[in-house]
Order: sequence, then structure tokens, then C-alpha cells
Amino acid sequence: MTLNLIVVIGLIALGIIFMLIEIFLLPGVSIAGIAGALFIIGGIVYAYMFMGSTAGNITLAGSALVLGGAFVWLVKSNSLRRIALETNIEESVDVSHLKKIEVGDIGIALSRLNPIGQVLVNDVEVEGKSYDGEFIDEETEVEVVKVKSYNILVKKRENG
Repeated sequence: MTLNLIVVIGLIALGIIFMLIEIFLLPGVSIAGIAGALFIIGGIVYAYMFMGSTAGNITLAGSALVLGGAFVWLVKSNSLRRIALETNIEESVDVSHLKKIEVGDIGIALSRLNPIGQVLVNDVEVEGKSYDGEFIDEETEVEVVKVKSYNILVKKRENG
């Protein structure tokens, strides 16, 4: 009886440890999560098979409570703060070159816009996107339709 109790407690404890590792340290579903689930299920099944249904029910309820309690304790403790990323990014991408471009400016496609590519407007090379989704071939004259925060919308220039 004592050996059965040690086996059940050991399996459940290993399962809970692996589940907490899966939840807090490893992204996605991994070996730790699968192993944790198998250990917990194995411990509960072992309790039902070798210790009886009452012990199995107690093991089931107890393992759920312990797993929930360990989860809440770990969330509220400062243990995770030591490994958490707390760096704030306060830099941004420099898009000041887009201020030199205005709606109606004429440029040339440096690469094929399929529908996104490189465009040269007012001696500034920027990412351009075809306004209506059409493909614009390389070396085609384009007209700026809209200046967005990080790129420009262009269309083929109408000669006329």
C-alpha cells in the first residue's frame, strides 16, 4: 500500500512539474506537455487500478486541486519576473524620407511591383505598392496616389 502511494504521488508530482514547465517556459505543445499529461493520467489510472475507486477519486480531485493551486501560486509569485523580458522598445523606424514625397509626384519602378516593389520618387528609394493591385513592370513610370506611414501607393502613369 505504501509503495502504491509513493508511485501515485511521484507520477502526479512529475506530471504537474512537466505541465507547469510546458505552460510557463516552453511555447506551444511540446514533449513536456505531453509527458506531463501522461504522467498525471498514469498516476490517476494507477490509483484507480491498484488502490480502488475511492483512492482514485481522491487522487483525481487532489491532482486537479494541486495543479490549479501550483498554477495560481506560480502566476502570483515573483518567480517568473526573473526570467521575463521587461525591455521596452522605444525606438522607431526612420521614415523621414517619405516627407519628401507628395501625392501626384512622378517616379519610376525600380523593380516589378507584384503588387509591392521598390520605387524611386524624388531621388528617394521607397517601398511602393500598386494602388489597384495590378502588376507594374520594372522601369515603368508611376504616379504617387497616397503616402502612407511606411510606404507609398502608386499607379501607372497615364501619358497624356
